[in-house]
Amino acid sequence: MSSEMSRRTFVKMGGAAVLGAAMLGHASEARAGEFTGRIKKAVKYGMINENLSVVDKFKLLKDLGFDGVEPTVTEKVDRQEMVKARDATGLPIHGVVNGSAENIPAAVDLAKLYGATSVLVVAGGVSAKMPYAKNYEESQAKIAEAIPYAEKNEILLLVENVWNNFLLSPLELARYVDELKSPWVGVYFDAGNVARYGWPEHWIPVLGKRIHKIDIKGYSNKKHMAEGPWKGFDVELGDDEIDWAAVRAELKKIDYTGFVTAEVGGGDRKRLADIAARMDRVLDL
Repeated sequence: MSSEMSRRTFVKMGGAAVLGAAMLGHASEARAGEFTGRIKKAVKYGMINENLSVVDKFKLLKDLGFDGVEPTVTEKVDRQEMVKARDATGLPIHGVVNGSAENIPAAVDLAKLYGATSVLVVAGGVSAKMPYAKNYEESQAKIAEAIPYAEKNEILLLVENVWNNFLLSPLELARYVDELKSPWVGVYFDAGNVARYGWPEHWIPVLGKRIHKIDIKGYSNKKHMAEGPWKGFDVELGDDEIDWAAVRAELKKIDYTGFVTAEVGGGDRKRLADIAARMDRVLDL
């Protein structure tokens, strides 16, 4: 091969490489969604069903592109191992889940240990033996009692809308939180939980800046009507009936930034990778 041919071949190959790199760069830019860098995606710690050490579970989440993790206060895990895993991987434990309004100070202590910023609080529940008004008063009193301790430790207390027959509209949830009169109390909004009796995009503008964190899951009212309310959750995120474009539009209006955590059936690496991909799609990440 002549030197001229070699030179021409080199130039052509070099040009192709430059063009390819440019195309890859554009492709990379195209993959960035509207909420890339604004929303951080996480999962509940209990969703990781690989037989791994704590630190390797954290590494797995980081490898899959997750930005954080959230355990419950009752998680059967060595808490110091959680701290070591956080430090070794740089993956934050962004919050802890407290399944009631009981023992909030203990949940605050755990959040502080983990370097988390919030405690998810379930505000009691209404039943045949617990009247609505009584639960309103008693759960609010328990949260109010814990506010000074939460403030001292700089941990947010975030009330989540769950299926506890309570706080069934965004107006009521906003009122409940506002009556506590503290910047350390806010809302942990679950977009999937309201789909049974409303539309998450209607809740977001009412709750507005009270929303500090978000849980997501899919829901199908068709399955609900055909098979029962709980069966509505038997649908994959993104294959559901929630208008995620409308949800994103309302999140944009309130300038939401922060963690969005999947609360769905977990599994192994392949399952978690699928959850990550589905979150990217519905959240436009």
